[in-house]
Amino acid sequence: MLKIQTLNQISAKGLDLFPRDKYEVASEFTSPDGIVLRSFKMHDMELPSTLKAIARAGAGVNNIPIDRCNEQGIVVFNTPGANANAVKELVLTGMLIASRDVVGGVEWVKSIKDKDDIPKLVEKGKSNFAGNELKGKTLGVIGLGAIGAMVANIALELGMDVIGYDPYLSVESAWELSSDIQKATGLETLLSQVDYISIHVPLLESTKDMFNSKAFGMMRDGVKIMNFARGGLVNNNDVKEAIASGKVSCYVTDFPSKDILGVKGIIPIPHLGASTVESEENCAIMAVNQVKEYLENGNIKNSVNFPKCYLHKKEDGKRITISNKNVPNMISELTSILAKYSINICDMINKSRGDIAYNIIDVNGEITDNVITELKNIKGVIGVRVV
Repeated sequence: MLKIQTLNQISAKGLDLFPRDKYEVASEFTSPDGIVLRSFKMHDMELPSTLKAIARAGAGVNNIPIDRCNEQGIVVFNTPGANANAVKELVLTGMLIASRDVVGGVEWVKSIKDKDDIPKLVEKGKSNFAGNELKGKTLGVIGLGAIGAMVANIALELGMDVIGYDPYLSVESAWELSSDIQKATGLETLLSQVDYISIHVPLLESTKDMFNSKAFGMMRDGVKIMNFARGGLVNNNDVKEAIASGKVSCYVTDFPSKDILGVKGIIPIPHLGASTVESEENCAIMAVNQVKEYLENGNIKNSVNFPKCYLHKKEDGKRITISNKNVPNMISELTSILAKYSINICDMINKSRGDIAYNIIDVNGEITDNVITELKNIKGVIGVRVV
């Protein structure tokens, strides 16, 4: 039986995909084969030698010790795109409440609950909360992955002009984009042309504080910014100064921190981007399916630390998977050991990503303990499995 440990509450629609005749699922195991989690912080957690896969039911993996997983040959999965529609809808909500002062209007109406003739007061005071429409305005979408592409497309349907920027745009994402979306040649070009900005890039050392005083200086006066990606992408001190000067008229963020609370012009949302029943179900289903495919067949999709690697497995086939450091002559050493034990290779695939390489080898012949031991003893080999 394979043991799956859950470190957060995971949707039953996902966990029910683990067949009970093959898997045990529980929140506490001393030696799990796989872990499924959401936001649980694993950095102080010991990673048992039995652990083969970790699946984050969500996109960000900052809560997972990737370096230690690399050292132990643990494949880490995430679920890109599973929560994209939920985030897209909240971005749209952000754009609307940044344009129409609905939040301020609602709070004002609550404040006059003890007054007489509320309808008359409402008609008199509503002009204080007038805003603008989205139609005819220009939206800049920075990062055109699953979420950014959906935001760009729906903005077009609302009658906005849309400019997109993504120097790392994948072929898959490009296919999802409407042909009416303009492609910016550079970030500065986009920032100078738009009325709204929606941010959809990962938080890396290279992107931390990318929206700072310099970036704000390139923007039009009165620009409205949506940040449903990561809090560290926007420098909070600089955005407060930009709001005070009128450069930024509204900043909507899904990542509140103490230093921006109570600032007029900043709308903090309590990290609701993926907080829908449907999103949690979609993430759980994708995470579970990826763990199952890896544990049962050795195939890898949507890993953040291992290469994408897929080889169709025959029902009666024997399969060895090997992870190793990405160094020269490794395949020759692996295949020479198989040849030594008269094991014939029927099919194989080798993929690499950074410092890690991964091999799937389908074979004919008996895979003995001696074979596995010799493969593991090759310098640079991280892990060997028979699946």
